[in-house]
Amino acid sequence: MDRRALNRATLDRQLLLRRSGMSVPAALSHLVGLQAQTPHTWYAGLWSRLADFRAADVATLLESRAVVRIALMRSTIHVIGAAEAARIRPLVQPVLDRDLFANHTHGRWMRGLDTGAVAAHAHDLLAERAMTPAETGAALLRRWPDNNAAALAYAARNLLPLVQTPPRGVWGRSGRTVHAPLDVWADPPPHRMKIDDLVLRYLGAYGPATVADAQTWSGLTHLAEVVDRLRPHLRTFPGGYVDLPDAPRPDPDTPAPVRYLYDFDNLLLSYRDRTRVLTDEFRSRAVTRHGPVPRPVLVDGFTAGAWTVAAAALTVRLFVPLTAADRDAVTTEGAALLGFLHPDAAPDVRLVEEFE
Repeated sequence: MDRRALNRATLDRQLLLRRSGMSVPAALSHLVGLQAQTPHTWYAGLWSRLADFRAADVATLLESRAVVRIALMRSTIHVIGAAEAARIRPLVQPVLDRDLFANHTHGRWMRGLDTGAVAAHAHDLLAERAMTPAETGAALLRRWPDNNAAALAYAARNLLPLVQTPPRGVWGRSGRTVHAPLDVWADPPPHRMKIDDLVLRYLGAYGPATVADAQTWSGLTHLAEVVDRLRPHLRTFPGGYVDLPDAPRPDPDTPAPVRYLYDFDNLLLSYRDRTRVLTDEFRSRAVTRHGPVPRPVLVDGFTAGAWTVAAAALTVRLFVPLTAADRDAVTTEGAALLGFLHPDAAPDVRLVEEFE
C-alpha cells in the first residue's frame, strides 16, 4: 500500500475521514481508548471524531464509573470504558512492569523490594479510601520505611490497575490525581480478553499496520508470533502490513477534511513509521526537544500545521503552503473548535505562515 492508501485507511478507522454518529462509549471501544495523559485536551480528539459531541456526556460517563482514566498501553493514561480497561490491563501489565523497574527515577528503589506485598498492601489501603499519590506513598512508607515514598506510590500505580477518579478529567472542572482500584471502582467484566483479540482490535482501529506498529502502540514485545498465529485470518500487503480482511480501505483519492488533533492523539503515537500522517515539515518545525507536545492540524490527511489556544484565540502555525480553499477550511474548522472550547467567545482564528 502506498502512503496515501495507508493515510486514507487510517483516517477512516480513526473516525477522521468523516465524523461518526457513534456514541462516546462505542467510539472509545472502537478506538481502544484515547490517550488522556492530560486532564482535558483529549476532549478535542472526541470532538473531531464524533458528530454532535457534548463534553457533558463524557462527564456523566466518568462520574457514573462507566468510563475511566487509567494507565494502559505504553504505560500511559487512557480514557476508556471501565469493562474494557479491566480486560486490557492484564494484557499490557508487562509494559507497566518494565516501566517500573527500568524507570530512571524510581527503578532503583524496586531492587530487593517485595513488589507483590507492596501491591497487596496498596490495594488494601486504596480499597478503604481513594488517595493521592503523595498519600499513597506516605502510607506505604510506614510499612517500608527504608524505601522512598514517591517510588512506592509509582509502584502502586504500575502494579495495580488504578483509576484516576473524578472530578479530575471532567470537562470544566479541576482536581488532584486521586487513585482508586479499578476492581473496587467498577464491576469486573464477565470475561477476559486474549492477546490475539487485542491485536485484532488494534488493526480494526489503526490498520493496516505492521508488527512493529502494533508493538509501538501497545508497548508490548514479541507480537510477531501473535500476528503469525492470526495471519491465516488476515489480509496481507507488501511491506509487512496486515489488516482485517473486511476492514474499510478507501480509495487513496478520497477527500480528507481538515481535522484538529490534540497533543497526545493516538493517531501520531501508534505507529513505528508515522509517515502515513506525519510530514517532514511538521517533524522539523513543530516537534522540539524541550517544547510542549504539538497539537497537529491535518490538511488533506497530513500534518500541515500545529495549533494553540490562548485567551480564546486559536493560532495555527502553517508549515506548508496551502491553497485558498484549504486556508478557508482551516479557519472554518478552527472557528468551530473554538465554539466548542470557548462557546461564549467570538471566533478568533489566526494563521501564521512558517515555511519558506
